[in-house]
Amino acid sequence: MPVTIRTLNKRKQDGEKFSMLTAYDATFARLISEAGVDAILIGDSLGNVVQGRDSTVPVTLEQMVYHTECVARGNQNSLVLADVPFLGAATLDRILEASGALMQAGANMVKLEGGAWLAEAVTVLKRNGVPACVHLGLTPQAVNAFGGYRVQGKDEQGARELLEAAVALERAGAAMLLLECVPRDLSAEISAAVNIPVTGIGAAPECDGQVLVMHDMLGLNASPARFVKDFMAEAGGDIAAAFRAYDRAVKDGLFPAEQHCF
Repeated sequence: MPVTIRTLNKRKQDGEKFSMLTAYDATFARLISEAGVDAILIGDSLGNVVQGRDSTVPVTLEQMVYHTECVARGNQNSLVLADVPFLGAATLDRILEASGALMQAGANMVKLEGGAWLAEAVTVLKRNGVPACVHLGLTPQAVNAFGGYRVQGKDEQGARELLEAAVALERAGAAMLLLECVPRDLSAEISAAVNIPVTGIGAAPECDGQVLVMHDMLGLNASPARFVKDFMAEAGGDIAAAFRAYDRAVKDGLFPAEQHCF
């Protein structure tokens, strides 16, 4: 059966974890979905791992649409999310344009980077049949504003702002939240404070689901982040087995472990 947002909501209600990986083409989308991974994210991380760029900033909407179409063709039953790229969320008109293009390319949900200020857009999207996942914490499109890739919500004010944003975005109609590089205690608190699914990356194992960049979990990054585990190493070079191992580790609560958290 196809995985839908209803599936992930039920997983949260039942205390069961869900898994997510990035993909950018039809072949890997097929392998990931066949491995049982619940959701596939066409991330603008393709700027780093596909295009060889230093950040996600140069990725265009046209490129995101193309890769979303590719993934949608290879996907079997996973939920498909697609990133709204840099400045795609600058205005409500741009958000609607980008979201419409990505949904028509085959996405089941769009992902927006930002904060509580996205509440109005989330409401408008929901009203128009577009589920939105809001990416909080370290938002890579804002790397230049942050002055680098830094953990977010470490001080009291930052933590309060993230928690308040999560609650406000749920109230506005967000279908999902994604927390990146948020301290374990805070991301666990946010996950418990909202009724919608919360996905973590460099966050808490208490989050409802986990996501990694596919290239990272296959051991293809020469300088992996702290929150990454190389699942290819224990799969003996078998890509499909690595995807299955990741899916099992997330759903069994074995990943992330303490060493992957902040």
